Amino acid sequence: MEAVVFVFSLLDCCALIFLSVYFIITLSDLECDYINARSCCSKLNKWVIPELIGHTIVTVLMLISLHWFIFLLNLPVATWNIYRNQPC
Repeated sequence: MEAVVFVFSLLDCCALIFLSVYFIITLSDLECDYINARSCCSKLNKWVIPELIGHTIVTVLMLISLHWFIFLLNLPVATWNIYRNQPC
């Protein structure tokens, strides 16, 4: 069970790193005027909720599998993601 949790966590972290790189590339395209702000927002907004869900799943899995240290490392980032994505 522990190996499955860590393999899933590894794959999820790889996907989150890929999303971060995609965000940076898209924002740099916006900065260089290759795309306009509306298309940049439409490209990035569709990935915000999957990013939030992916990080929250890893945090909850670490809590359920009783890996307290890793859970405590992920908790501030997950809390910030949830706070950041609340509607105004």
